[in-house]
Formats: sequence, C-alpha cells, structure tokens
Amino acid sequence: MMKWFKATGSPVAVANEELPVRREDGGAMNVVKRLSRSLSTVGRDAAEVRGALEDTQRVVQAQGEAMQALARQLNEIGQAQAAIAAATAESAGAVQRARGALGVVGGEVAGIASTLAQVSDAAAEITKISLQTRLVAFNAAVEAKHAGDAGRGFAVVAEAVKALASQVEASSKAIIGAVTSLQERIDRFSSELVEVPGKPSQIHAAFHEVEQDVQRISSSAAESGRQMGLLNERAHELEREVSEATHGLKVAFDGSDRFLRMSEELVEQIAESGIEVDDMPFIRAAQSAAAEISELLEGALRGGQISEADLFDEGYRPIDGTNPQQHTTRFCQLTDRLLPDVQEKMLAFSDKIVFCISADRNGYIATHNRKYCQPQRPGDTVWNTANSRYRRIFNDRTGLASARNTRPFLLQTYRRDMGGGRFVLLKEAAVPITVNGRHWGGLRLAFNF
Repeated sequence: MMKWFKATGSPVAVANEELPVRREDGGAMNVVKRLSRSLSTVGRDAAEVRGALEDTQRVVQAQGEAMQALARQLNEIGQAQAAIAAATAESAGAVQRARGALGVVGGEVAGIASTLAQVSDAAAEITKISLQTRLVAFNAAVEAKHAGDAGRGFAVVAEAVKALASQVEASSKAIIGAVTSLQERIDRFSSELVEVPGKPSQIHAAFHEVEQDVQRISSSAAESGRQMGLLNERAHELEREVSEATHGLKVAFDGSDRFLRMSEELVEQIAESGIEVDDMPFIRAAQSAAAEISELLEGALRGGQISEADLFDEGYRPIDGTNPQQHTTRFCQLTDRLLPDVQEKMLAFSDKIVFCISADRNGYIATHNRKYCQPQRPGDTVWNTANSRYRRIFNDRTGLASARNTRPFLLQTYRRDMGGGRFVLLKEAAVPITVNGRHWGGLRLAFNF
C-alpha cells in the first residue's frame, strides 16, 4: 500500500517523491499501466453511459409526472362530463314538464274563452232588453202626450226610462266589443298552445328546437364520455409503460453505477500498489493540498481565529434570491481567507486540472476557485450554474462520496453539470481533510482525461 502523508512543499515536489520499492519487473509494470489506462477508458465510458441513463431517467420522470397530470385532468374532464349529462337530463325533464304545463294552461284558456262567450251572450241579451225598454218608453211617451196635462208626469218618467235604456244599450255594446277583442286575443293565444300535427305553433316549434338541442348535447356528451373512457384506458397503459421503463432504467442505472465503481476501485488498487499509473501525480497533489489545508485549519483553531463549533457548523443558511440556491455558514469568512492560496496554486500544477476545492462532510463548498466565485446574475440560472459555484451544497453521488471519504484517496469519474444541458466528463481525486483528528470534509481535485 502507498503511504499517506502530509506535506508542506509544492505539489510538484510531492509528485516527485520516491515511491515505495517496486518488485515487479518492467514488463509486468507496463502491462499493469496499460491495464490501468484501459480501466480508465472503461470508467470514462461507464460514466458516459451513466450520464445518458441519468438524462433518460429525467425524461422518463418528466413523462411520468406529465402522465399523472394528464390523469388528473382526465378525471376532472370526466367529472365535468358527468355534470353535463346530469344537467342535460334535467333540461330534458324541464322541457317535458313545460310542455305538460302548456296543456294545463291551454285547458284554462279554453275555460276563460267559454266564460267570455257567456259574458258576450249576456251582454247581447241586455242589449235586446234595452232595445225593448226603449220601445216601451217611446210608446209611454206618446200616450202621455195624448193625455195632456194629466200625462205630463208620466212623460217625464218615460223619458228617463228611455235615457237609461240607451245608456244600458251603450254599455252592453261596449262589453260585447271588449269581449270580442279579448276573445280574438285568447283565440290566437290558444292556437299557440294547441299543437296541431303538421302545423306546429311558434311556441311548440321553440320547444321542439330546445328538445333537439338538448338531445344533441346529450349525444355529444355521451360520445365524448366514450372517447374519454378510451383515452383514460390508454393513459393508464402509458402510465404502466412509464413505470416499467422507470424500473428498467433503475436496474440499468444501478448496474452502470456498480460497473463504474468497480473500474474506479480497480484503478485505485493499482495506484495503491505503488505502480506509477497516469493518475498518481494528481493523487499525490491532492494529498499534498489536503495536508496543507488541514494544517491551515488547525492553525486557525490554535490561534483562536475560529471555534471548533463554528468550523464544523452545519447550519446552512439560504441566501435569498439565489438560483441555484446558495448558503452561508459560520466558517465562510475563514475559508475565504485561507483556502484560495492552496486551491489556486493547484490549478497551476497541470493544464488538465479543472478545479480544486474543499468540501465539508455534507458536500458544502464555501470557497471555490476564484474563476467560479462570480456573483450571481439575477434570473440567469444557466450562467449562475456554470460560474457561481461557491456557497453551494453538492450532495450528489460524487459530491457526497468525495466529502465523506476517509480512505487515503478516492478516484471517481463523472459528468459535471455546467448548466443549460452542458456537461463535462471529469475524473476526480478526493482526499480527506482532518482537523485535530476529526474529519472535516474532503479535498476534491478534478482533472480532464
């Protein structure tokens, strides 16, 4: 096994440290080196496959959520259709009741017409009587005139009776005229109420149109319900297919994860054997940087710059208005002051290095490399994802594994999310950072293939 040590010198000097004595001959070492490169290539391919599975998993998950939303919408539509069907049935019943009411009204109107006819007959009879009364009054007036002074009082009475008979006649004629006019109106109204085959009245025609409209609505609702039933069945089938695809993806995802980890562990074992594989310079550089950071943090504790409780603070406080979400802790100011010297120096070790950061044991990155510590731009999530990577918690598989690793080193291969659907394939060496024997987090050194 390769020794794990602290070093205060430069990463280059550590990379040139004398390795443990190798007992393998040159041929065997060359074979192992080629095997290490092949395993590294396999790990890269496995990481690509894992990333593709992650993309597919996200798509399938989105489809599953869409199917659930569709199912809810179909259920709401079904409830609305049931309400339409109920309302349509009630409307049809109301039309039938209205038609029945029309029949009752028609009977009442016929009764009114009959009564008015009786009134008209009575008025006509009164007119005849008034005519006869006028005739009697005229004869009485003639007789009174013949009687001279003796018939003068009788003549006055006869004239009064004649005037009264004239008034009664005028009134009865007015009654007959009003009854006739009312009778005509009632006859017209009655003709609208009576449904004659082949010659529907306007009101019955209107009711017939309403009945037809209600029937069309009912038929459309029934057909829509049938189509909704078929669509619902298909939606359930799609939901089952999505569920099966999700399960299949999980199996493939777990398999690719095991395969990726197996290739990483094989490379780690080869590196631990002392053979100078391609990743060894980066591993030693990461160990050197982790040792420096451990000493800096221990020195800060000894010098009273921070308390142990604050250094191991896990009270991540969200920063308002940030997307992706950023957080602060009580050790941010200390890491901003101490870590850049070590982390920035590591970027100059090789042009393959992408970043060098220190994560606490929960994957929280208080202080990133300066080029990734840009203030966020409001509303620009894609730019923020790529350029504002400090004050963030990376608790994904790779981030947590690196942060919680307590072995001398950990090698991982993964896709780094740069935002906007852009990913970069990286390899990472992670080394634990300890402070006075207590695990604080991990040094993460990421480099290109």
